[in-house]
Amino acid sequence: MGEVIRAGGGFDPSLFKGSSCAFGVFDGVHRGHQFLMRCTQDSARASGGASIALTFDIDPDEKFHPGRLKKLMANPDRLDALAASGVDAVVALPFTDSFAALGPDEFLRETFGGFVPESLHVGSDFRFGARALGTAADLRRWGAENGTRIHAHDLQSSDGAPITSTRIRLLLGATDIEKANGLLGRPYHLKAEVVPGRGEGGTMGFRTANLRIDPLFQVLGDGVYAAYATVGPTRIKAAVSVGIPPTFAEDARSTCEAHILDYSGDLYGKTLKVEFTHFLRPMMHFPTKEELITTVLANIAWVREHL
Repeated sequence: MGEVIRAGGGFDPSLFKGSSCAFGVFDGVHRGHQFLMRCTQDSARASGGASIALTFDIDPDEKFHPGRLKKLMANPDRLDALAASGVDAVVALPFTDSFAALGPDEFLRETFGGFVPESLHVGSDFRFGARALGTAADLRRWGAENGTRIHAHDLQSSDGAPITSTRIRLLLGATDIEKANGLLGRPYHLKAEVVPGRGEGGTMGFRTANLRIDPLFQVLGDGVYAAYATVGPTRIKAAVSVGIPPTFAEDARSTCEAHILDYSGDLYGKTLKVEFTHFLRPMMHFPTKEELITTVLANIAWVREHL
């Protein structure tokens, strides 16, 4: 597990000297990002330096486009996932207003403090500096001047399409959970607090844990999914609805409800991790309570049999 270092006051940039760095935001830490981490570790072994994932403490779009931003991971989870990728360290740069205003060359001088890495790995579409004016070509020029080898990688899946966080968000929004998981390299997950819900589930034979999802992480398209819920140390099968149920639209309080199979404990106030594996059906309006119960029980039966 790599060390997470938050750059700022007291940070020693000499850590970068002779290192191999992967540089990016890395929302989702998807398969493309994981490939960059492996490349970084390979070049670090070849040169004898440290392998470093270089990123920001927040997603820059949290500052520039907060109203339209949707994220795959919370920032602490993103840093933890990078630390678990096999690199020696994760350096999180504070994305302040003054830092964001730096031009590309100033941005690089401020970041490395004169201690340039031996290698720098980025995606071919990497942008940096004020108004994202810096490109991979600018990095290559800077690298030639400072003795850093620049590797700008095309991150593509087996179908030839790019692996990007934006593509994964679009797949999730279209309920194509299996393809999105394939690009992530693991099941897409949410973490949220369990809050009181409407209470109908218990009377119909399937209690649900109602999750409060921050709008920033409401990426997944509405529907019912097969999933796993982690309760304490235990990972349990679950049937999960995402979105406002049309049948209860007037009374809905949460946008994610998880029925955890064969679990009866009290979860109120606890944080639940839900990993989504299969899309089962879209949200539906049921004319009768009996039809709703029959459909939901069939969804639960599918999860019990197939997960």
